[in-house]
Amino acid sequence: MPKLRPLPPAEICRILAAHGFVRERQAGSHIIMRRELPGGDSATVPVPNHREVATGTLKSIIRLSGLDHRLFRK
Repeated sequence: MPKLRPLPPAEICRILAAHGFVRERQAGSHIIMRRELPGGDSATVPVPNHREVATGTLKSIIRLSGLDHRLFRK
């Protein structure tokens, strides 16, 4: 299985958007992505708008989004 590698924030936002997240706002250097969940809950994921997002931060984004980690591997 390929390792998780740093990704640009545009790629992360594209993957999140393909799975129901919408860009809600940008607060400073972070893009806030949000998805409505059944039952009135929501999942909010901050994506740092840096040149690349480090693998540790990417793991946190994957955990917060609830998506499969394989979507973020190439």
